[in-house]
Amino acid sequence: MQNGPAVRRRKLGAELRMLRTGAGLTSGEAARLVGWHQSKVSRVETGASGVKPADVRLLLDAYGLTDRQLRELIMVLAGADDMGGRHHWSHAYRGVLPPAYRDFISLESQASTMRTLETSVVPGLLQTPAYARAVTRAAVRPGDDAEQRLDALVAVRLARQDVLRSDPPLKLSAVLDEAVLHRQVGGPEVMAGQLERLAQAARLPQVRLQVLPFAAGAHIGITGPFVILSFPRTSDLDVVVLDQLTSSLYLEQKDDLRAYSEAFKTLQGHALSPEESMDFLAGLGDGA
Repeated sequence: MQNGPAVRRRKLGAELRMLRTGAGLTSGEAARLVGWHQSKVSRVETGASGVKPADVRLLLDAYGLTDRQLRELIMVLAGADDMGGRHHWSHAYRGVLPPAYRDFISLESQASTMRTLETSVVPGLLQTPAYARAVTRAAVRPGDDAEQRLDALVAVRLARQDVLRSDPPLKLSAVLDEAVLHRQVGGPEVMAGQLERLAQAARLPQVRLQVLPFAAGAHIGITGPFVILSFPRTSDLDVVVLDQLTSSLYLEQKDDLRAYSEAFKTLQGHALSPEESMDFLAGLGDGA
């Protein structure tokens, strides 16, 4: 298990190595093209040392990479806030976002699919403003600037939802434990609005929403929630994200990815179908 920056550095190195070999260059030839020592190229490719975004751009130019989407993804891995002259929207919130959260947002913004199991709260990409505020308030440390930080974090939560409206949109598959739907976050009125939002989201072609009912009993996801991010053209970048109280852990080994992918498939099998889940949500809404 690694933290965000470490896994990002290793994945960046692997991508740069593939691009170099694809360009028909040895590490020594690549180093001469950008004016480096060969050992620096090797350290970057193995993830042993970090590299500045400006240096990554030099390598991408040397390798002749013109694919805009892939360039942007690689620059995200390099930790760039400015991609081709365009600031990522999260740049405006650097002062309030922990590094691990910034890493997650940057990867999420470039992912093509997200699979998530939620056992406590509605996924951030599907939260209403009122629900997001209630959830976030519970996690914000008290202090003189608590309200300002709360406003900023809620704004970030809502801005993240643009990935579902991008072109192409992120494809989201979510399995929600029934407990998520019964927990009165923010009170009955807030929950009523949130249930309606989930029902609307479930009708979107890019969203697959399933409810895991209490009747399913013990299940493989009972130990906690997780997120699997997958990326276009670059399956080696796929990663599992586990949120902890003070940090996020990233699992990137193929065995880990396989295990969590199989677990998610199993959970989907135990959950109600998307159509049954729509009916379930409608029933809860009627009783709200």
